[in-house]
Amino acid sequence: MVIVCGSIQPVCLFRKRDIKRPRKAPALSGPSATAMAQVMLPAWITSKEDVQLAREGSLRVGSRTLAYLETGDNSGPLVIHNHGGPSSRLEANLFATAARAHGLRLVCVDRPGIGGSDPQPGRSFASWANDLLALAESFGAQHFAVTGWSEGGPWALAAAAYLDPARLAHVSCIAGASYGTFGANWAAKYQSSVDALGGRLALHFHPGFRLMYELLGLSATRFEASYLQALKKSIGASDQKVLSDEGVCQSFLEASRECFRQGAEGLVADATMLYEAWPFDLTTVTRPVHFWQGTDDKLVPEPINRTVADQTPGAIWHSISGGGHFIALSHANEILAQVASDLDGHGHG
Repeated sequence: MVIVCGSIQPVCLFRKRDIKRPRKAPALSGPSATAMAQVMLPAWITSKEDVQLAREGSLRVGSRTLAYLETGDNSGPLVIHNHGGPSSRLEANLFATAARAHGLRLVCVDRPGIGGSDPQPGRSFASWANDLLALAESFGAQHFAVTGWSEGGPWALAAAAYLDPARLAHVSCIAGASYGTFGANWAAKYQSSVDALGGRLALHFHPGFRLMYELLGLSATRFEASYLQALKKSIGASDQKVLSDEGVCQSFLEASRECFRQGAEGLVADATMLYEAWPFDLTTVTRPVHFWQGTDDKLVPEPINRTVADQTPGAIWHSISGGGHFIALSHANEILAQVASDLDGHGHG
C-alpha cells in the first residue's frame, strides 16, 4: 500500500510516436481456469484456517537475516511476493486462501529494516533481486514467480530487469508505485496530493520525509482506527468493498503494524528508492511482465503504470475496469491463476 509518496515535474525521456502499446492478456484456460471457478469465497476473503496454517521462516544472507511468511500449498511452485508499504511479510495472509486454491507456495519476505529483516545499509534494487534469488534457492526452486503490490511493485520490476528469465517464470506488478522509472519522481503530475508531498520531501527535505513516516508509524501502531479511517477516505468504492470485511481489515492492520517493528527507517529507505531515479531500464526488458491496474485507483492512478507499460517491450497489460488499489485482493484469483499458468508452463521444482 502506498500511503505517502511524491512530486516534481517529470522529465520526458521518450517521444509520443515511439510509444508501443503493451500486449493485452489472453484468456486463461486449463487447470488455472478450473481452479478459479472452484474458489467459492470472494478473492479478498481469506479463511481463518489458511491463516492459521501460515508458516514463519527466516534465511541468512551473509550476515543478515531475512524474515518471511509462507502460505498456500507448501508442495506447490514458488511465488515470492513483495509487500506494499507500510506493510510486511504478514501481507501473505491476505493471499493465503487464493494461493492454496491455485496450488501455489506463496512466500512474502520483509525487505531490509522492515518487520523481522535486518537493515542493509547501501542496499539497492540489484541487491534485493539477489536476495529474492537466494530465497528461491533456499526453497530448492529451479523456476519461480515474483509478484509485487503497490510499493512492492517496483521490486518485482527490478527482478524482471536483473534476474535470468530462464529461472524467473513470471513477474507481476500490481498497482505498482512506479515513480522513479524515467527519472526522479517522473510521475509527479499524476500523483495524489499526499504522494506529491512525500515526493518533494523525499527528494529535497529528507528530515521532513522521515518525520512523515514516523507519524504514519505512530498512527498505524497506536491509533489503528484513525489510520484505517484515513485510508478509507482516500479510496474508491471498489476498495471500500474489499475493506468492508473485518478479517481483511485486521490482516491489513497487522501487516502495517509489523512494518514499524524496528521503527520507520526501513520504510523510509524503501520509499526513498522508489522516488529516486531507478538504476535499471525497463525499456530494455523484453521478457513478459504482467502489469495489473485498476482504472479507479485513487492511490496510484492508472496513467502512471500505463505509461511504464507502454515503454516496456515485454509488458502484458491487465486493465481492471472500475478496480481500485486493492485489485491485488479483489482480483487475487485472476492474478494467481496467471501466475500458476506461467509456472505450469515452465515446470517447477
